[in-house]
Amino acid sequence: MPDLLLELFSEEIPARMQAKAADDLRRLVTEKLVAEGLVYEGAKAFATPRRLALTVHGIPARQPDLKTERRGPKIGAPDAAVQGFLKATGLKSLDEAKIQRDPKGDFYIGLIEKPGRDAIEVLAEILPVIIRTFPWPKSMRWGARSGKPGSLSWVRPLHAIVATFGPETEEPDVVKFEVDGIATGQTTYGHRFMAPAAISVRRFEDYEAKLKAAKVILDPQARKDIIFADAKELTFAQGFELVEDQVLLDEVSGLVEWPVVMMGSFEAEYLAIPDEVIRATIRNNQKCFVVRDSKTGKLTNKFVLTANIEASDGGKTIVSGNERVIRPRLSDAKFFYETDLKTKLEDRLPKFEQIVFHEKLGTQAARIKRIERLAAEIAPLIGADVAKAKRAARLAKADLLTEVVGEFPEVQGLMGKYYALAQGEDAFVAAASEEHYKPQGPADSVPSHPISVAVGLADRLGMLVGFWIADEKPTGSKDPYALRRAALGVIRLIVSNNIKLPLTPLLRREWHEHATSGHGVTAKADVTIADLLVFFADRLKVQLREQGARHDLVDAVFALGGQDDLLMIVRRVEVLGKFLESDDGKNLLAGTKRASNILSIEEKKDKRSFDGAPDAALYSLDEEKALAKAIGEVKAEAGAAVAKEDFAAAMSAMAKLRPPVDAFFDKVRVNDDDARVRENRLKLLNEIRSATRAVADFSKIQD
Repeated sequence: MPDLLLELFSEEIPARMQAKAADDLRRLVTEKLVAEGLVYEGAKAFATPRRLALTVHGIPARQPDLKTERRGPKIGAPDAAVQGFLKATGLKSLDEAKIQRDPKGDFYIGLIEKPGRDAIEVLAEILPVIIRTFPWPKSMRWGARSGKPGSLSWVRPLHAIVATFGPETEEPDVVKFEVDGIATGQTTYGHRFMAPAAISVRRFEDYEAKLKAAKVILDPQARKDIIFADAKELTFAQGFELVEDQVLLDEVSGLVEWPVVMMGSFEAEYLAIPDEVIRATIRNNQKCFVVRDSKTGKLTNKFVLTANIEASDGGKTIVSGNERVIRPRLSDAKFFYETDLKTKLEDRLPKFEQIVFHEKLGTQAARIKRIERLAAEIAPLIGADVAKAKRAARLAKADLLTEVVGEFPEVQGLMGKYYALAQGEDAFVAAASEEHYKPQGPADSVPSHPISVAVGLADRLGMLVGFWIADEKPTGSKDPYALRRAALGVIRLIVSNNIKLPLTPLLRREWHEHATSGHGVTAKADVTIADLLVFFADRLKVQLREQGARHDLVDAVFALGGQDDLLMIVRRVEVLGKFLESDDGKNLLAGTKRASNILSIEEKKDKRSFDGAPDAALYSLDEEKALAKAIGEVKAEAGAAVAKEDFAAAMSAMAKLRPPVDAFFDKVRVNDDDARVRENRLKLLNEIRSATRAVADFSKIQD
């Protein structure tokens, strides 16, 4: 079966766009092929700085013929309807139509035959449309044609299009079409500097081989592998170790078509700068990897660069050029760092008075005071030193005003730690400057020291209450202030550190702080807190679902009301999940749901609820008496276990309800003819529901 080779050759495509562009090209072409009835065997896309390429193999040479039936008018219908039917189906007369019998009458049926087209014709039709409508994040027009309506918009000037199609055993044909004056052909070009001559290609195999001979590695993964292997080998040969960086590797592989790895150096005096600042300087400005001493773990004054050319001088000029650029960058970083050290963190705080955090929530200075106050309240609850927690909260944001963080925002917090240590702060106070931002994502570590935890919780809880008051809650996919991440951070800090911390009092105090600060609070505290707790419940569901737990169990626990201790909720959910996996749990759930369903029906019918204690004098059957006795015992036992936060014991108590509940539904008719007996039995069913609510609302649990 024939194969397609498509290449779009252009000026340099930004590295950050290449992977998605290759995937988009593969997806758009293959979706169109399938839609046209051309089901292919396989497809793969590639990207280099100057080209997008796609190979699709196993495409049928021709579309299948299509036969469809079209239902027409009834026999005896008006002539206008008949003529419309004949025109739509292409039939010459009704003699060519079939008749289909139907309960509503006899109808004409027209058989429409649409012969398939050659696949190369279909490709010539769909490919230019895909090229013209390609979804680049940013695109441009160029040249004389750019002013004309409908001119091509592309990420960078497009120079050539290769499009060939044919079976492996034959000479392929060119898929002929034109886009903005660029006609398809079989000509591409090699490396811009080392092999710029035109190359004639036929199909993917010789295309890839000829490009390699012309100093172009087509496959991005192959380029990554070369860069990584050569960099590790080069550093190892000199007794060093490469600092691996997958994000940088992805970017660098998109900057070169023929990767050549080299090593440069800088003056050892710059090693006085923190390693992270050196790495940020070299990484951000020159896209180079840093190198460390494998014995000490500290950076060395070496770096690894990736060139796009095999230089005649062995790369000396390229290395020298990179060194000349990196040296002043490091000099600037050293100056910033040394300048920052001259001003204490606390002396920077007054400047926050002039910086607005949010127009509805005041200045950064006011925000820091709220974090400081809330951290002091949280500290004794989690075993942190109150004075140190306050001090850490006071200094945690100060490095935002430093020169280094202004230049490299990614080292915020980390620089605060370095500056705090340099000015003699307690080590745990200093660490909180960095750690209070953690965790920032699912792969990020969770701090464990109480001071860092106290500041991290205060920062996030303060943000959540503040933005709820400002009515800046997340909506749909929009979350500009990363409040979902803040809530997940609170959950992970609490659960990972096994912290028992009721949230309601803290949220209420934070709300009161805003209410007394003139921030225009309109929603009542209870409304704000209730809404926030629902938000935490939703985030907790996400967290537990990612861990493989059932999110409906979170609903079952939260439905009890007043559930604001996240650690206790997680523990309840864990124990409840294990209980429901047992036979006792499954059967008790079934019995409880049966009781709830009967109650719902009867309450709706009678337009009343069946609250209140049943009358023991109306029990006539042993199963009623046994169930009532079991409910009383289980309520007391489960309630006592929950009060001690022993949820496993509470579940064990619940399991004792299973036999009497099963027996009750097996032997007792709830809707007795005697109205008083019926009401009493419905009240007994309500007691089942009430007893199980000691641990969860079973009605929220999915079967």
